Amino acid sequence: MSNFEQFQFDFYQSNYTIDDQEEGYNSYGSNENLCGSRKSQTGGQTPASAFVPSEMFLSSQSYTGQILQPTYSPNTLSHLSYADGFDEEPPLLEELGINFEHIWQKTLTVLNPMKPADGTIMNETDLTGPMVFCLALGATLLLAGKVHFSYVYGMSAIGCLAMHALLNLMSVPGVSHGCVASVLGYCLLPMVILSSSAVVFSLQGILGTLLALFIIGWCSLSASKIFSSALAMEGQQLLIAYPCALLYGLFALLTVF
Repeated sequence: MSNFEQFQFDFYQSNYTIDDQEEGYNSYGSNENLCGSRKSQTGGQTPASAFVPSEMFLSSQSYTGQILQPTYSPNTLSHLSYADGFDEEPPLLEELGINFEHIWQKTLTVLNPMKPADGTIMNETDLTGPMVFCLALGATLLLAGKVHFSYVYGMSAIGCLAMHALLNLMSVPGVSHGCVASVLGYCLLPMVILSSSAVVFSLQGILGTLLALFIIGWCSLSASKIFSSALAMEGQQLLIAYPCALLYGLFALLTVF
């Protein structure tokens, strides 16, 4: 047994004793107390800015506006300018070329042949009034028992082409198809009055013939006055009135017979 104890002592030979173990434990406890005291000191002295995110400091430094007056970025300014663009756009009727004031002025010019025509307004290619007057002429003829819609539109198209060719030969600046159609269509308004009277009484007589001649002269005088003022054709009104009288004479024949 003594040999076995000697072997065990030799095999587990070490300088470590129980006293060293207690001393190490005491030193470890003192180190823990020292670390705990340092943590408590640093915890008690932690500044309030340690819990504030860095983004808040950046945003507070970059903000240059005032309270209740936010600053606008380039993106918001572009959106505002895009929204204001809708308010600055012209009305839809103006984009379509429909101006009720000009339509009324042209109508008054046709109804009063002695009134001087405004060349700037009469040179517009406004077809709203001519379409309305053509439909009114066809409707009044229909009320009189005459279905002549195709004749009205056919003679209107052929007459516009013929007058366009004639006016381009007579005038220096020239004229567009839309302007010719607009003027001839507006001057068709007295013919609507003649067709409306045909609904009330018959025009196949002396009174009807005189009324038809008066309406033809009215239409041709108004058209020639507008063409001469719009195209600066002074002294050529009678030359323009003759072909216009031939065209409106065809509409009068449709109305009377």
